[in-house]
Amino acid sequence: MSTRALVVDDSASYGSVVRQALEGIAGVEVIGRCANGREALQRIRADTPDLVTLDIEMPGMNGLEVLQAMRRDGLKTTVIVLSAVGARAREMTIQALEWGALDFVAKPEGRGADENLAALRTRLAPLVATAGYRKEVQTILRGPAPARSPAGAAPPPPLGGSAREAAGDAISRLNRLAGRAKPAMVLVGASTGGTEALARLIPRLPPELGLPVLIVQHMPPLFTQNLANSLNAKSALEVREAQNGQTAAAGCVYIAPGGSHLKVTAGPGKEIRLRITGDPPENNCRPAVDYLFRSAAVAFPGQAIAVILTGMGRDGTLGLRLLKASGCFSIAQDEATCTVFGMPKEAIQAGVVDVVAPLDSIAAQIVKAAR
Repeated sequence: MSTRALVVDDSASYGSVVRQALEGIAGVEVIGRCANGREALQRIRADTPDLVTLDIEMPGMNGLEVLQAMRRDGLKTTVIVLSAVGARAREMTIQALEWGALDFVAKPEGRGADENLAALRTRLAPLVATAGYRKEVQTILRGPAPARSPAGAAPPPPLGGSAREAAGDAISRLNRLAGRAKPAMVLVGASTGGTEALARLIPRLPPELGLPVLIVQHMPPLFTQNLANSLNAKSALEVREAQNGQTAAAGCVYIAPGGSHLKVTAGPGKEIRLRITGDPPENNCRPAVDYLFRSAAVAFPGQAIAVILTGMGRDGTLGLRLLKASGCFSIAQDEATCTVFGMPKEAIQAGVVDVVAPLDSIAAQIVKAAR
């Protein structure tokens, strides 16, 4: 089953590069290029491609406006955002991810043409595979994918009865943890689809949670600061990009900087100290979830609540195994609400997850575990 792709970019030269990159991936059929947002929206409605690569900054109707219109019209095409690294482009990219774009690809710069093409193809290949998988699932189910709620500026609705029931499923497991150390932190790992998931999870955490929250979201440098700013505007908790040497405070959320690892160490008074390092990538990622989880297992055994959200690959499973060995409580996002059920699936199959929960129930699970 081929993946039909549409390239949307106002630059003919860069659009050609994207087309070449896609055509070099097995199973991809590029059905055309659109030079502006309005043309793209018409083509998406008429031809229903499986995948759209969407330039975020275009004159007239920009990429965000195209994505808004697609959501309004119920168009289920998988979108990969192509973004520059300027401040405005980063802000728009984070918004696009919160609105349901699968992922983004930063436009390569400063290399030769052949190197740029190879880098782009390498980055696009796994995302194209995910788009193909989504198409197969929807074909089997003979229906559209479930609607994904927008993550706007308004606060999320209170957790309803079904969410409370889902939270109650963990009570027996939590009771078994009663004799263990009180949690000192919440650790969250996410990758593809994680920006949207975090925009729904973090605003649901109450200010009285009483624990710092440390997040690893697979993302390149610069973009994590924009992610922190966006989440901070939506949340009762203060959200920051983590800085080296900080002491993690209750009621604050710290996001690992893109391109660097985040680890925790114990200060003289057992306070949680944050360290930002340039250690080698793990699981082809920096920051890596395993790296953060492993450091917490060593420095604060049995004192973390760990959460695995949507994402490709298996990052987080090995670190979670160490956390579980010391008695930590762990939660994984369920398949139905994941953009990509890779990381949670690996952790679940490894037997290191206490509770599997829908995304909108995870905040309640964290609150229960923190008591």
